[in-house]
Amino acid sequence: MLFERRLREGIADGSVTVMFRRWRRPAAVAGRRYRTGRSMIEVESVTVVDPAAITAVDARRAGYADPARLVADLTGEPDWPVHRIAFRRLDDPDPRDVLAADARLTEADVAELDARLARLDRASPTGPWTAATLAAIAARPGTRAGDLAAALGRERAPFKVDVRKLKALGLTQSLEVGYRLSPRGTAYLRHTSGDPDRPPAPPAALRHRASADTVTHR
Repeated sequence: MLFERRLREGIADGSVTVMFRRWRRPAAVAGRRYRTGRSMIEVESVTVVDPAAITAVDARRAGYADPARLVADLTGEPDWPVHRIAFRRLDDPDPRDVLAADARLTEADVAELDARLARLDRASPTGPWTAATLAAIAARPGTRAGDLAAALGRERAPFKVDVRKLKALGLTQSLEVGYRLSPRGTAYLRHTSGDPDRPPAPPAALRHRASADTVTHR
């Protein structure tokens, strides 16, 4: 379930507690928790409603001045049902953030990460990607996703999907622009490099790009 910036900000400050979606089938389930990007929410109810019956109160709770503006913003096919999703913001931290901040890796933790990254590599139709992606983010934190993807010879969209998989393992964190390794990701790469005091070396493609950038900006 996607949350546009307007919703994320309203959810974070408590002003948005309802949203409306035109879905062919429900994409949210009552009782489940979802990440909004800045907050965690728990869905309390999901009901199908007549768009003409949306009240002014619900429009304001969804972050709109009036129902007409809300309905005008609904996307999806016109014949799909409109769902009203009521939720509450949780004070609990995002579990991914808690995991990402934990740099205390045991041998078992490292072995599990090795195995999960290996599965991601095997499942990729383009071949292994996890080690190069982690090293690229370590070498150039805060770099635009498109630039990192290009340096690795990849398309931006699938590259971003793959980085989200690393984030789910607690290894990376999103920035306003680009990414960085989390404390857990840094600890993992240092552990697997065999030298806990030496950061991982960037892939050759990124070293070449950095050299070209240095020459260009002299």
